[in-house]
Amino acid sequence: MKQSGTSFTEINFDGIVGPSHNYAGLSLGNIASASHAGDPSYPRAAALQGVEKMRGNLARLGVQGFLLPLPRPNRALSQALALDGSEPAQLRAAAWSASSMWTANAATVSPAPDTADGRCHLTPANLVTMLHRAQEWPDTQAQLRIAFGDERHFAIHDAVPATFGDEGAANHMRLCESHDQQGVEVFVYGRPGGRFPARQHEQASRLVARAHGLDPARTVFIEQNPEAIAAGAFHNDVVAVANGRVLFTHAEAFADQQGAYDAIRAAFPALEVVEVPSSAVSLAEAIRTYLFNAQLLTLPDGTMALIVPEECRESPSVWAWVEGMLAGNGPIRQVIPVDVRQSMANGGGPACLRLRVACDPATVDPRFLLTEAKADLIAQTIAAHWPEQIDPSDIGAPHLADTVIAARLALLDVLGLSELG
Repeated sequence: MKQSGTSFTEINFDGIVGPSHNYAGLSLGNIASASHAGDPSYPRAAALQGVEKMRGNLARLGVQGFLLPLPRPNRALSQALALDGSEPAQLRAAAWSASSMWTANAATVSPAPDTADGRCHLTPANLVTMLHRAQEWPDTQAQLRIAFGDERHFAIHDAVPATFGDEGAANHMRLCESHDQQGVEVFVYGRPGGRFPARQHEQASRLVARAHGLDPARTVFIEQNPEAIAAGAFHNDVVAVANGRVLFTHAEAFADQQGAYDAIRAAFPALEVVEVPSSAVSLAEAIRTYLFNAQLLTLPDGTMALIVPEECRESPSVWAWVEGMLAGNGPIRQVIPVDVRQSMANGGGPACLRLRVACDPATVDPRFLLTEAKADLIAQTIAAHWPEQIDPSDIGAPHLADTVIAARLALLDVLGLSELG
């Protein structure tokens, strides 16, 4: 099904890094997050790195969106946990978490060409596996209802019931001939019982697919490799990413690698697989550098570019594979490193920082769409109000709470989004 008469395109909505960005090591199974637990964080630098990434993609694609930090510290969560200063520091830090910056976990998105009612459907992720993230979805939903508030074009659902863990777009891929044509949606789930929690429940994925009105013949469910989860691939997007006809994946991404390819190809015969063998890049190195936690973009000239963390260029094995790939005739013709080191240190690369929504930009609330002038305004506000550094001992301090709250409100004010206050 093709959407005609619109400027239908894919928009990346990046999360602006919040002023409470800190390294509390709250995410079990996220090796980068755990390894930096207790380090000082640099919220201002983190947010400015994110703005620069958005500027780059705005220049490449001509369109870019953003989502705002959620209210922190979360007073309601603090009260629910009966925090009185005697609790473990990690429990206190949950109410301060800036993890909503990783908008790949904001929601699962099914574009209008894929759905029974011809609207774009968005289901906020419940993120119930982790306390610091389970608090997010109601505020995320409130923001989605403003950004995508035109009910002629969008349907915003409630989160999946908390019985089934749902982590959103980080475990969801879409393959298509073009973004304005009906595609094939691929849901990747994990099995419980491993070293680290499998955060995406199979039934959560199936529930979302039903709620979005997807065609069963064009919907695929695949199990993530439990060894990848145990190695630190807590989301599928740490080991695989898809765009257009291309699936870019590590050889150890799925429980049954060839079976996964066969299942996708049965629904989408045009599939092109770009597989990185373990002999070239080990699973551990792929996870350390976040080679696959990348943005795979179709550029205006029809070629594809891969936006990767700088850490990939610094890895001899990863960069040797990249150079070999670029010397060939594959579908990915550019690899562009970006500096998102503050996000990487907390376990999120370029793909974690964005939610992909294929739609007509004219149907989106323009306050959530980036321009160069708006990027300047956001950067100026961050430079003026975001804390330069947060030490672990600062979490919970009244003076920091005042600074973080005022910084977020200043950003909402300059963007004309004070209703999110």
